[in-house]
Amino acid sequence: MSSLTLIKSALTEAKIGLEALLVDEGKLTRIADAAHAISQCLAAKGRVFSCGNGGSMCDAMHFAEELTGRFRKDRPAYAAVAIADPSHLSCVANDFGYDFVFSRYLEAHGRPGDVLLAISTSGTSKNIVKAAEFAKSSGIKVIALTGHEVCRLAELSDFHMATPAGTFSDRVQELHIKVIHILIELIERSLAPNNY
Repeated sequence: MSSLTLIKSALTEAKIGLEALLVDEGKLTRIADAAHAISQCLAAKGRVFSCGNGGSMCDAMHFAEELTGRFRKDRPAYAAVAIADPSHLSCVANDFGYDFVFSRYLEAHGRPGDVLLAISTSGTSKNIVKAAEFAKSSGIKVIALTGHEVCRLAELSDFHMATPAGTFSDRVQELHIKVIHILIELIERSLAPNNY
């Protein structure tokens, strides 16, 4: 198979996933509802936490830095934290096990009324599931981004978005970043309407 054929195949697969998301009114409504929940949390001086593994951790970090920094135009900073501090992760992994690296952070810093954005392409990552379990038991709302409709993370979330994509996690993650950017824009439109 030629490089051009592979490129076209990759883009076509991404397009199919995007089009499937575009026509899913249920998922689109959940994205809007999740953004509203985050906006309410931030307006009430709460904090938004995000977590993921590998590429999903990069997405979690990107989500948080767009809120603490800016997305498109200047506005006040929003209280968002990606659970990605290497010293915390290595300490907890060493002392308690890697399954607890995110839940332990929430135990230290999370408060009722906060929000957790939990990202897992499989929806079954043990450390993400444990974070969601802790959040649910502590009055922290859970927004889940996964690649599977039926998974443990879906059961624990207040708002679950499973992005329709191809066989592998890269296509799932490509739609995750689109959802993340839409969440951020909706949050800004709610909290900084003069920017739009």
